[in-house]
Amino acid sequence: MQMHEVLSHPRCVNCHPRDDTPREDTPKQGLDQHVHIPPITRGPHDRGPLGLPCSACHTDANYNPGGVPGAPSWHLAPASMAWAGKSAGELCRALTDRSRNGNRNLQATVEHLTEDKLVAWGWEPGIDIYGKPREPVPVPKAEFDRIVMAWANAGGACPD
Repeated sequence: MQMHEVLSHPRCVNCHPRDDTPREDTPKQGLDQHVHIPPITRGPHDRGPLGLPCSACHTDANYNPGGVPGAPSWHLAPASMAWAGKSAGELCRALTDRSRNGNRNLQATVEHLTEDKLVAWGWEPGIDIYGKPREPVPVPKAEFDRIVMAWANAGGACPD
């Protein structure tokens, strides 16, 4: 349940969009989760459409002069990992289902959540186009890492 507070936050869900209609299959931006500007789609490999990959704008680090967020390997999560609107149990089952999570076992999922620099971006989101700091996810990174480790050490059980 504590992990859900972070993973359901707009900083995470914006890159884990729903995938049930073409309009929803696009990254979102901001805490209000508006459609990405400029309008963009997932593309064939979750890295933007052909000819306009995410990396055309999103580099390995935040570009604060332009308010463009960045982290290594910037891309959308696979459609199978859509989190928007998921309950804590549904999201947890997606995290632990190897057919949906990139074939990650529990340890690989823990490593992804605690060590991946793209995931860590949620705690260091830089500034927006107006020069104002973006709000990070609501739980400090060290606390989130502790929660994830405790969840894994307890067997990765999911709530109903």
